Amino acid sequence: MTPESIIALMGQSMQVTLLLLGVVLLPALAGGLLVSLFQAATQINEITLSFIPKLLITVLAMVLGGPWMLQLIMGYTQRLYENIPNMIG
Repeated sequence: MTPESIIALMGQSMQVTLLLLGVVLLPALAGGLLVSLFQAATQINEITLSFIPKLLITVLAMVLGGPWMLQLIMGYTQRLYENIPNMIG
């Protein structure tokens, strides 16, 4: 296994990881921003008001994006297993 192949493999794994995290974190970030703007406009400083919507948005993002995320990680793992003979020899 050459250093170039290791770097390529690590790059692919980081790309898959960022895609999986982005599906969950970006909607939660946007929801948190909207709730924060609402709290600043109304001057309501309730901690559960910011926590509950972010939790619900995160769960909804995982439910809606779950099949795509599962397909992505399964495809990556399958390609990784198929390339084991190429990596060894």
